Amino acid sequence: MIHAILFDLDGTLTDPKEGITRCMQHALAQLGLAVPPTEALVPYIGPPLQETFAQLLATDDRTRVDAAIAHYRDRFAAAGMYENSVYPGTADMLAALKAAGMRLFVATSKPYVFAVKILEHFDLAHYFDGVYGSELDGRLSDKGELIAEVLRAEGLDPATTLMVGDRSHDIVGGRRAGVRTAAVVYGYGTRAELDAHAPDFIFPSPAALLAVVMEEQRNGSQ
Repeated sequence: MIHAILFDLDGTLTDPKEGITRCMQHALAQLGLAVPPTEALVPYIGPPLQETFAQLLATDDRTRVDAAIAHYRDRFAAAGMYENSVYPGTADMLAALKAAGMRLFVATSKPYVFAVKILEHFDLAHYFDGVYGSELDGRLSDKGELIAEVLRAEGLDPATTLMVGDRSHDIVGGRRAGVRTAAVVYGYGTRAELDAHAPDFIFPSPAALLAVVMEEQRNGSQ
């Protein structure tokens, strides 16, 4: 049975495409670099910013990567985090899971301070028993380490915990932490990317996730 669900944020609960890509473009422009079109930046939605800007800048220079992140966060804090939308059906799914007694958490590579503001802005925060994110200095941006921290802090049993995300690092991190994993295909991971890491479940919509979890609950209680 599933007793607790950890949700990624970007690409799983909300669609952050506009805000994230605009902030990436802003950061690159501030560094005097060519600005890629929006669609070229879509594959970078989800992974930690340290990884993203190291790839975009083609450098391992931490100072240069940190400068890009600082420019990104300047715009993100002012406007980018709100250039975002909740996926249809998400609030209904969370409400039903909560009513069924499920423990719900957010586990995102996004810094905690931004994750909380986004959840509050979109009136989603009250569904969650806890919100976990990375630190601004990059600590806990690794999804496996973050999930392990949620399990430790909340006393969750990995065997009855499900990690839900839209990118491969959500699945890989969940497996490293010993939890069951689920991928949503309406986010930013390609089907090939997700299939390659063989999650326990693949969901086409929030409603499909709800249906499977509730069915497991019914079967487990018989």
